Amino acid sequence: MAAETQIPRLRLTAVSKRFGAVRAIQHADLTVRAGQVHALVGENGAGKSTMIKIVAGAETADTGEIEWDGSPVRIGSTTDAIALGIATVYQEPQLFPELTVAENIFLGKELKKQGRVDWATQNTRVVELLELLGLPAGYATATVGDLSIAEQQQVSIAKALSGDAKVLILDEPSAILTDAEIEVLFDVVRRLTASGVSVIYISHRLDELFRIADEVTVMRDGRTIGTYPIGELSVRQIAHLMVGEELSDARPHREVPAGPAMLELRGLTRTGKFADVDVTVHQGEIVALYGLVGSGVSEIAACCYGIERATGGTLAIAGKPENPRNPEHAQRLGVALLPANRKVEGMFGFQSLAFNISAGHLRLLSKLGVFVDRAREKAVALDLIKRLAVRTPHERQPISAMSGGNAQKVVLARQLVERPKVLILAEPTQGVDVGAKEEIHRLITELAEEGTAVLVVTSDLPEALRIADRIQVVRGGTTTEEFGPDAKQVDLLAAAAGGSE
Repeated sequence: MAAETQIPRLRLTAVSKRFGAVRAIQHADLTVRAGQVHALVGENGAGKSTMIKIVAGAETADTGEIEWDGSPVRIGSTTDAIALGIATVYQEPQLFPELTVAENIFLGKELKKQGRVDWATQNTRVVELLELLGLPAGYATATVGDLSIAEQQQVSIAKALSGDAKVLILDEPSAILTDAEIEVLFDVVRRLTASGVSVIYISHRLDELFRIADEVTVMRDGRTIGTYPIGELSVRQIAHLMVGEELSDARPHREVPAGPAMLELRGLTRTGKFADVDVTVHQGEIVALYGLVGSGVSEIAACCYGIERATGGTLAIAGKPENPRNPEHAQRLGVALLPANRKVEGMFGFQSLAFNISAGHLRLLSKLGVFVDRAREKAVALDLIKRLAVRTPHERQPISAMSGGNAQKVVLARQLVERPKVLILAEPTQGVDVGAKEEIHRLITELAEEGTAVLVVTSDLPEALRIADRIQVVRGGTTTEEFGPDAKQVDLLAAAAGGSE
């Protein structure tokens, strides 16, 4: 196929999008050709999601041009995108488990004849889609909840293709799949491109791009760095393009005490999630656990806090083997966790700051184990509000009225009420502004200097380099290489993505 002379199926030129004062993308370009897999890569915040939302009609570009088969078009809504033939499949299958495959595929867009669902035509179309994806025709009547994750993803793709999609966006499609399931996914993608469908493939797993993509577009800081034939690059070169030449901010010099091991994971395993994980965090030390989407880092943190339970290996806290049964047990053992999704897992939105700080510590703050000691609750809240420099007129203010950075500091304050031995921070500065990020980094360093063992679970590479004494890379559900704070971003990213020299 002569890519140079072929009219692209989809082309975005000099596209820009601003959200308030933040420019998400600026003068970005994307060219997708018929029957090809076009990879779109970049670090978190590089602009990939905004670019894809513009293609899918979930957002409208402020400036720039969009062409479809060589003609200018306007994609002002998801309806416009679907009408053109653009469909999106997200990382988690968005299906109804209690319905059949056929019902899910045509839900909300049933084929009708004389006002009734035309089951015969619809089932014929379902069988055609299943055959295209390599699934038996009998799956049409199978209940989706009985299928594997990989099969559910294939159903999601069939649902997207049921509207005669010509461009299919796959957003981190392999993140929740096993290696064998990824091969099934790749086989499906090859079938689709052979039939003329174009695929935009978004993934943090750079190594897999070389097995499926034809071209790759790299984004950084809201801009398109370039588009390249996949055969002209290596994993390391892609990683270099993603992070650029700029060095991260200089890490403040810190003397790390040679304290005892407070958290030790040896061969820690949870079947189906991660295996043979080795991590040690000493008293007064900050260790970053860095991995890409689907690497297993979140599940490792969940096991340390008793949200999930390990099925193999050992976990020791302050030198004593433990296996936290639940978060309350982990808290009694001296482990605290700052969750990644503070709005869903860490906040009582309409409750006061004092309530949010004391939640989970009522045994400590109660009288006779029955009534909450409001005076003590207030004193503890005010102390932590002052220490963490939370900007608020009073402790009674609802946390829902706080900025993202201040709300994050309140959720962090809750973890410090009982002075944990081990503090696990999952994406501690996700969604906060630069100033709040600096304050949270300062607090993390102060806690370590006071003797707390800190494990930072993050996908923010500059953050890991900025605050960690050691960085442990997790890839494919297991720990791999370890780096010091002087490591280069490109080396860490290549290690996490599966690249080598």
